[in-house]
Amino acid sequence: MNLKGRDFLKLLDFTAEEIFFLLDLAAELKAKKKAGIPHRLCENKNVALIFEKTSTRTRCSFEVAAHDLGMGVTYLDPSCSQIGRKESIADTARVLSSMFDGIEYRGYGQEIVEKLAEFSAVPVWNGLTNEFHPTQILADFLTIREHFGYLKGINFVYMGDARYNMGNSLMVGCAKLGLNFTACAPEGYFPDEKLVEKCREEAKKSGAILRFSTNPEEAVRNAHVVYTDVWVSMGEPFEVWRERIDALLPYQVNEKLMRAASEDAVFMHCLPSYHNHETAIGKEIGEKFGLEALEVTEEVFEGKRAIVFEEAENRMHTIKAVMAATLSNVPNSPVD
Repeated sequence: MNLKGRDFLKLLDFTAEEIFFLLDLAAELKAKKKAGIPHRLCENKNVALIFEKTSTRTRCSFEVAAHDLGMGVTYLDPSCSQIGRKESIADTARVLSSMFDGIEYRGYGQEIVEKLAEFSAVPVWNGLTNEFHPTQILADFLTIREHFGYLKGINFVYMGDARYNMGNSLMVGCAKLGLNFTACAPEGYFPDEKLVEKCREEAKKSGAILRFSTNPEEAVRNAHVVYTDVWVSMGEPFEVWRERIDALLPYQVNEKLMRAASEDAVFMHCLPSYHNHETAIGKEIGEKFGLEALEVTEEVFEGKRAIVFEEAENRMHTIKAVMAATLSNVPNSPVD
């Protein structure tokens, strides 16, 4: 398995075998880190991190992973990057790829990261776009495999607004690797039909079952994983909260819903989460609309079924695997 020089833009670009390879590599690099064994597979390389949308987990994951691999890191936030404003995306790609060995982009349309990759001479990695979030899905699937011991046949339910990056990417990942995927949402909140058709083709190869439901309790019956995300994404106007709350409140993950799932079901969330009033946005929205929590209740988020912080840690291990695999000649068994 040789992924050196490849971009990592969306999971649709990779075979199931390649995705499993990245998960295996992440698990082995994680074991090395836990054991205190150096794994500087990319010694003396340098990477640029372009963040048009800020983040805690994605930035920290890329920076720690890069340092563990022996690399230098340059962080470009919205205030210090001229991408798309004073300098075109194509020109940015050509300039940065002449100085760096890899480029990460976290921001808006998928077409931006695709354009960067088109004009870059080095690997480009998608840290999040409006349409896809592939590094998050690797972390999610590593966490599920660690918890259950397998992936194929897992019943996975995504609750809430399934139209954007998380609903799209989780559906793609499940279809590729053989997890049974259910999107549970109100009418009009499901993934684009063209993407659904692509995923149906992938599901035929993996044996996955794809379902789309508007009934929360029916959707989570026999579910191993119940997953949700915030209802309003970064960059969307404040005014959409009223619309989303009206539509999505019946899809809130609460203790009643978790009791309807499998006895061994776990709760997952890509974070950040508005499960109480301890964040500025959670407090403002909660008080404005008279809600103690939004997409998930405090009881579930802090409960024994939640594995969100294991999931958050695995962002770093899986991102490390992506960078190592695309920047160096990683053998099939990287940890000897």
